[in-house]
Amino acid sequence: MIKDYKSQDTFAHLNGHRRHPKLGFIALVSLALTATAVYASFQIFQDEEGAKNLQPEDNAVVSEEVSQASPAPENQLISLPLPGITGTADERSTSTQARTDAPSDVAEAATQDDPALTLQSSAAESGSENTNAAEPLTLQEPTDDSMEIASIEQAAPESDAQESLTEEANLNWIEEKVKTGDSLSKIFSRLNLSPSVLHAIVNSSKEAKELANIRPGQTMKIRLDSDGALKELIHLRSRINSLQIVADGDSYKTEVINKDLETRVTEITGTITNSLFQSAQEAGLSDTLIMDLAYIFGWDIDFALEIRAGDSFSVVYEEQYLEGEKIRNGAILAAEFINRGKVHRAIRYEDDEGYASYFSPDGNSMRKAFLRAPVDFRRISSRFSKERFHPVLGKKRPHRGVDYAASTGTPVKAAGDGKVIFVGRKGGYGKAIILKHANRYTTLYAHLNGFKRGIKTGGRVKQGQTIGYVGKTGVATGPHLHYEFRVDGTHHNPLTVKLPAALPIENKYRKDFMKKSKPLLAKLDAISNTMVADASAKQ
Repeated sequence: MIKDYKSQDTFAHLNGHRRHPKLGFIALVSLALTATAVYASFQIFQDEEGAKNLQPEDNAVVSEEVSQASPAPENQLISLPLPGITGTADERSTSTQARTDAPSDVAEAATQDDPALTLQSSAAESGSENTNAAEPLTLQEPTDDSMEIASIEQAAPESDAQESLTEEANLNWIEEKVKTGDSLSKIFSRLNLSPSVLHAIVNSSKEAKELANIRPGQTMKIRLDSDGALKELIHLRSRINSLQIVADGDSYKTEVINKDLETRVTEITGTITNSLFQSAQEAGLSDTLIMDLAYIFGWDIDFALEIRAGDSFSVVYEEQYLEGEKIRNGAILAAEFINRGKVHRAIRYEDDEGYASYFSPDGNSMRKAFLRAPVDFRRISSRFSKERFHPVLGKKRPHRGVDYAASTGTPVKAAGDGKVIFVGRKGGYGKAIILKHANRYTTLYAHLNGFKRGIKTGGRVKQGQTIGYVGKTGVATGPHLHYEFRVDGTHHNPLTVKLPAALPIENKYRKDFMKKSKPLLAKLDAISNTMVADASAKQ
């Protein structure tokens, strides 16, 4: 650029004014000012990063944006590319002289057209001592660090919530898996917690006393402060249930926490091809649901003797999910069992007191006063008979009960609500229990391996309650339950005797029962229609 000012055209122009000294002097001064401005602009152009790649069209856009922007706040640093140098040397000289000599209002207008001058003017007005014409004014945007420092300087004092979070961060969680032979006392000892703390926790509430029943595999989460003092204890009893104990001054607060489960209703249907258990398993029912199904219809159907190939069943039941994962099966809501062409249906109903039972669609109880079979058996080894050859005695004699073959230790249940009138050894019966039900009925359970703890003469039992365990005491060739059913002292065949029905649904619940049973019965109808349609399609 300097070579351009020493070109022949320039000296020819100066030589043309030799006859006019004043004009020549003015031209020299003008040229000097122009050269100075060009040199300063050149320095600005060189120092600004990236300015040499900026095109004239882009310069115009940047100039327009900067001229329209609001003035920068005092002391704020802004980094902007300065415009490049355009035009001829004479044009630049004229522009520089015009801006120097312009009155204040004209200069102000000029600065609006030139962003470089606008920025220099703003810096001069703010009192910047280091700015001069020869040095470019570099304005930068605030960095993240400067903004962070400013925010810290302007931050309010730490709030109570922040202090609480700080204190929380100082607490330590320790997780302990309960091992075989572990007790809460041993766990506390491993954590160097004093027996006095253990005593205070266990006696803080009725729920806290349950900590004495911790089981291997369960988890204990304990939170300690920086001094090792216990602040919180959580006993994870299952994925759903936990016990939380929190320090509250010198005492402890206890809360039982149960996670909410999502309940979904599903249905399964199947046809008997061999046994109920195997066919139901193949259809997708769990072992627990199969036993529940047998229990519901167990008073009306003898699943050991009366099941036939071609019988069918339908079950509507609940499934419970935790966070999208199935946790367990819920209760059977409605069920149907077709046995040798006869349809049996049951609907579950829960009253205001939380007691649930199963009823037929017309409101009669599915439950009878007695269980048909008081034990989960593999087979019937000997039936009721007036005369039977005894395998041990070697002679014929009446067999006034039913023998249910089962493994030693299989639980034996009370056939109905009643009172224990005998418990102990009884001759050839071995270890036996006799229950009395109402005024007319008694049941006998013989050849037991042992008695349930708490069963004693004079005590009361509930239907389905475990009273003893299968064995082979007395005159017996193998483990089984010998069961007798007597009415007014006379023996009756337990498999065929007509069992007294339990009470129907109470009148105060009948209307509500009918309302709630309708959608369930409609679902069973839909399942039956689908089964019939599928059977027809296969034919």
